Order: sequence, then structure tokens, then C-alpha cells
Amino acid sequence: MDEFKKRLIHLLHCKPQSWKTVYRILNDDPSLTALYSPLTAPSISSKQNEFLPLLQQIPIDDLIEYYVRNDIHLISVFDADYPPLLKNIYQPPWLLWAKGDRTLLNCSFPLAVVGSREATAYGKSAIEFLFPELIKHQAVIISGLARGIDAHAHQMAIRLGGRTIAVIAGGFHHIYPRENLGLASHMMTEQLVLSEYPPNTRPEKWQFPLRNRIIGGLAKGTLVIEAKKRSGSFITADFALSEGRDVFAVPGSILNPSFTGTNELIQLGAKLIKEPKDIIEEIYI
Repeated sequence: MDEFKKRLIHLLHCKPQSWKTVYRILNDDPSLTALYSPLTAPSISSKQNEFLPLLQQIPIDDLIEYYVRNDIHLISVFDADYPPLLKNIYQPPWLLWAKGDRTLLNCSFPLAVVGSREATAYGKSAIEFLFPELIKHQAVIISGLARGIDAHAHQMAIRLGGRTIAVIAGGFHHIYPRENLGLASHMMTEQLVLSEYPPNTRPEKWQFPLRNRIIGGLAKGTLVIEAKKRSGSFITADFALSEGRDVFAVPGSILNPSFTGTNELIQLGAKLIKEPKDIIEEIYI
């Protein structure tokens, strides 16, 4: 591992820094050579300097050794194997912690699938109807390991012999919700789990919207199964639309609040999905 990447990893182990703070530090000191001697970098503000003494308390060599020993891979935005689709989004993660099969990041048919945590029978049936043909065409299903639609999407992909990626809030040692711990453990071995936070990071509410940008950013298209207006799934789809990615939505009853978001997305330009080919003809290569 080169020294610059090691310094970046060390920096990102300090209390979660905003993307813009890290950007400013890198802009002032592109090689991070002044990281351990902040007084030699006068362009770094005193406010930003407040967290730098914490570096001395973080045993970075021990942490990197731990990651190697436990097959946790760190992919920085400056690495050649960083997912190119993700690199092109607004504020891409500086670093990804990855556990599992990293070759999934190179697939030609990455499809995000999101939906309600209170999944209805209709939503689950929609997944079961759409997935067999999508998996047959080598779609890699990307979701957030949440209860409801997310978990059902991961499980259905696995059941059909397909591949799937989970993007989590928090770190690997604090899987949320706990009911999906078994699924996460399986995926860390046979599939792929990603986080932009160190493993010991506990998930916090503000991390989930940030996680959603990664789900949408990794994919060529986002399929919304069911979503209320302004829900996390709606936000993920809205982000994908703003990034110029394809967005697909399964329509639902106008009388059911679970579908206000998906129906509105169709009004905003998402493609209405009636069968698998509606997605395949748009993004399958």
C-alpha cells in the first residue's frame, strides 16, 4: 500500500468528517504530506486542525493489518479498481470498505432495487415476477440490506443463483437491522457488502440518505418497487434521476400510500415497469 493511501485511510478513521472537509484538506495538501504536521500547512483552517491530534491515537498499522487478516478490502476513489459509475456521482465516497466478491463491481448490468421497509405482498410478488429474467440476463442486484423490499431483493437474487451487493450505513460490525445479520454474514462471504465507514462505526440516521447515493451511484438503473413520497427509496430514485441514470418504477394503487412515491416518480419521468424486458431493453449490454 502506498503512503498516500495509508494517510487517506488514517484521516478517514478520525471521527466522520464531511465530504467537503476532506476535499478542502486534499485541495490544500494533495499528497497529505502535512497530515502529521498541520502547522506546516497554514492553508488548513484551525477548525479542520482540531481533529488532527486524534491521528496519534489511531493505530493505523494495526488497523490495516486487521483488514488484511479479515479479507476487508479498502478501495479509494483514487484507485484503478474504484467503480467508474460511482466515481462520476456528486461527492463520491473517498473510501469504500468492501467484504466479499469485489468482481461484482465490474459487472455490465448493475441494477439498484429499492422499496419500502413495510413491504406489501404485492411488492414482494413484483420482485418474484421480475427477478428470474433479470438474473438470467446477469443483473447484479444492488440494495441497502434494510428490512422489507431490500432484504427480499437480496434473498431472491441469491435464491435464483444470481449476484447481489449490499451497501450499508455504519460499519460491518454493526449491521442494521439485526434481523438481517445472517443475510449480511452470508453476503460478506458469497456476495459483496460495502460501506464508506470503518467497521466499528455505529449506524446513525444521517448516514442512510448518504448510503442511498452509493446504491444509486453504483447502478446503471434504479428499480423502485414501492415507496412513499419523500421516503429513502424515493430519495434514492430522485438522486439517480439527477445523475442522469435510468429509473424504473412498478406502479401501484392510487389509494395506497405505499405507492405515492413510485407513482409520482412515473409522473417525473421514471419508466413504468410491467415486465422484465422493460428494464432489460434499456440497460442490458
